Amino acid sequence: MWNPVAYAQAAWRLTRAIRDPEKLQDVLGLAPVIAPPMAMRRLVERLTQHASAARAFVERPRLGLRSLPALRALPPDTLGRAFADHLEANRLDLDALPSLEARTDEEYVRAHLLESHDVWHVLTGFSTDVAGELGLQAFSLAQVGSPFALGVLAGGLTNTLLYAFSQREARMRAIVRGWLLGQRAQLLFGAPWCQMWDVPLAEVRRRYGLELAAVEAVLDDAMRPATEARHPGGASPPQSC
Repeated sequence: MWNPVAYAQAAWRLTRAIRDPEKLQDVLGLAPVIAPPMAMRRLVERLTQHASAARAFVERPRLGLRSLPALRALPPDTLGRAFADHLEANRLDLDALPSLEARTDEEYVRAHLLESHDVWHVLTGFSTDVAGELGLQAFSLAQVGSPFALGVLAGGLTNTLLYAFSQREARMRAIVRGWLLGQRAQLLFGAPWCQMWDVPLAEVRRRYGLELAAVEAVLDDAMRPATEARHPGGASPPQSC
């Protein structure tokens, strides 16, 4: 049912988020509008076509965080230690990380994607600046087809046009990188992260086909000037007659 107050609030949040995409609460507050119940039901239907996601809807794995000291005590190369380093580097409070109820499949999608957000940052290597967040949303769009991710990308590109045009190259590279990573990787949705804190980060990436170096190589090659690509070493192209 159309609610003018709700849409007015959404428009206000959207305006604030476009001006300052680092305002997390404004971005999260747009979720019910960008991804309404019907869109979430369709998303669930698409996800259940994947065997691993269908299993996740039955088992409903959650993040299952240990305490920060326990994560810090893990070996340096593990997923859990890398996650702890990520939290500390970005001044994120472990106890303040969002956790939603998951009584329905639609609620589980929101809850799992939200609480896995920073794990995905660690796995994909995206920073938490605007470019990194847009890259991670492109990854999410490629992985699960989230309308929320597409909405955030649209807002981020609008912000780039209006307020941060000088950052267009870094942001577009991050978006393309995220899309390629998401397309090439195995589905991360529904992964039981709580069982993998002590697994080496490199092994988790291999397990899910996160080919970071390969994607970087593709991007570097694609962004090389055409004359350089055709004539390595800076040699001049042959002159026409």
